[in-house]
Amino acid sequence: MSRAGGLGRLRGGPSGQAARMPFVLLVVALLAGGLISLLLLNSALNQGSFQLSRLKKETTALTDEEQALQRDVDGYSAPDALQRRAHEMGLVPGGSPVFIGPDGKVTGTAAPAEPPPSPTPAAAAGSAPAAAPGPPQSAAPAGTPGSAPAGTPGGAPAGAPQAGQPAPGGATQSNPTSGR
Repeated sequence: MSRAGGLGRLRGGPSGQAARMPFVLLVVALLAGGLISLLLLNSALNQGSFQLSRLKKETTALTDEEQALQRDVDGYSAPDALQRRAHEMGLVPGGSPVFIGPDGKVTGTAAPAEPPPSPTPAAAAGSAPAAAPGPPQSAAPAGTPGSAPAGTPGGAPAGAPQAGQPAPGGATQSNPTSGR
């Protein structure tokens, strides 16, 4: 009888339901823990998404700022802007260049830089409208008095600074490609 009595207790006695209660509580606790973990994981992913969106906007703003600064640099380094600023600072185009060869031999003759002609009193009084600040442009053909100096590359205006010409203060700048 011991077998039959033992089977009766396992099948449905009051002690069998008491043994199921911890298992049910364990399953409910695991489900609740899983849901809370999913909620925390989802919140962390959303936070990362918001941070990524903010960083993308910041990157776009910084890229726009970089492009604006690059446009400013390009504008300041344009040849006409450099010429205008050099003229405003009182720089003048240099004379003929002098080159020193590797053997120490000096080629060419130095000529002093000549300042551009001063503006006429009528232009200084403002009676004639000025097109743009800078040295006066001559309409005479090349080689005539008052035109661009001989050797000015590409027909650049007479007031344009050129490589290989004396710098302010009398020092001569050399252009490595013009002497070869």
